[in-house]
Amino acid sequence: MPSSSESNLATAKAILSAVGSIAATAMVVRSVASDILPRELHNHIFSFIQNFFSRFSNQLTLVIDEFDGIVKNEIYESAEIYLGPKTGPKSRRLKISKPEKEKHYKITTERDQEIVDTFSNEKFKWISSSSVNEARNFHEVGNPIFRYENKSFELTFHKRNKDLVLNSSDGSWTPATLDHPSTFETLAMDSDKKEMILEDLERFVRRKDYYRKVGKAWKRGYLLYGPPGTGKSSLIAAMANYLNFDIYDLELSDLRSNNELKKVLLSTANNSILVVEDIDRTIDFQSRQPNASDENQVTLSGLLNFIDGLWSSCGDERIIIFTTNHVEKLDPALLRPGRMDVHINMSYCTFCGFKLLASNYLGINNHILFEKIEGSVGIAKVTPAEVAEQLLKNDDPNVSLRGLINFIHNKIKENEEAEAEAVKAKAESDEKLKVESEVV
Repeated sequence: MPSSSESNLATAKAILSAVGSIAATAMVVRSVASDILPRELHNHIFSFIQNFFSRFSNQLTLVIDEFDGIVKNEIYESAEIYLGPKTGPKSRRLKISKPEKEKHYKITTERDQEIVDTFSNEKFKWISSSSVNEARNFHEVGNPIFRYENKSFELTFHKRNKDLVLNSSDGSWTPATLDHPSTFETLAMDSDKKEMILEDLERFVRRKDYYRKVGKAWKRGYLLYGPPGTGKSSLIAAMANYLNFDIYDLELSDLRSNNELKKVLLSTANNSILVVEDIDRTIDFQSRQPNASDENQVTLSGLLNFIDGLWSSCGDERIIIFTTNHVEKLDPALLRPGRMDVHINMSYCTFCGFKLLASNYLGINNHILFEKIEGSVGIAKVTPAEVAEQLLKNDDPNVSLRGLINFIHNKIKENEEAEAEAVKAKAESDEKLKVESEVV
């Protein structure tokens, strides 16, 4: 009787022989099918076979084409930027280039090369591929055939990571689909301030040649500051609607490093507005000096360097907007001209702003109760959002305006009580300090 090891070896040889025979047979069948069967039927059969065996696989593959019909696929562009600096250990072909204005070489992986990436401790395999397709040009005489390249990425991963891929945020900018009706005509803001902003926007978009002439990046920075509810988001929407610009909502708190921030900023397009909301709460302003831990966090120095450098020089006609409720907390380096060119104080509602809101919400331009509101709205410290909320409560102008007047009066009373409490607390604090100093 043969030994156990000899038996196992014979079994292994038999299995390998069978696999080899099946593989050889498959190659012959594929070759014969390619020669005999029509191309359409050939593709259909092997697509069926591939789909059949894929049912038993635990892998899932996403195909990201460069174009969705004739429309550029933004996911493909993002993947191209993300994979740009990555090369796999098994890569045997690399592409090298150097743009005219760059100081360093750009090395990327050639087509059909595999890149193994890691995200959240899970492995993902990328393959960049391309094919040459043929089509007829029906707009030319004779309908000549022309060839075009169809590029795509294939992302393969374990099926258990489907939700991780499709539903998670990768720490990048969030492209906001703008469906906000706000315009400068409906914006509850003083007419002088509104006119200033419009003139600044118009001046910016028509000065492309001027920016090139003086050697400055074609960008503009705005800082919107003021209490919550004063219309910062509505102003941003009005600016985007007026210029017909895209909006990118950058969540700095979701980013893990300056390198991620760099990739995010480079992926924004021209004719766009980059928005960083509540800048005072989303980044550490304690130190601008780079240190060893910067690789694992987003720093102020990284943000400022990218805004002044890569983000500015790698695109045209861009606007960046920072918003904050506490301008006094911001680092002076962030506020200097060239970064934040225009500072806009989003103040409490004025009588001018109220009249615009009354026109928008109630359809009235004048009313006997306007006089009472004019004398009190300016000292009540109410926001446009609070006024709008009151006007929405009733369609009858008389009822709505009386409700607003009561709200304003209550607000004034609350402010007076709060100020009195603050004065009392300060007096008590001063008295306590005085007693303590006398004891010492």
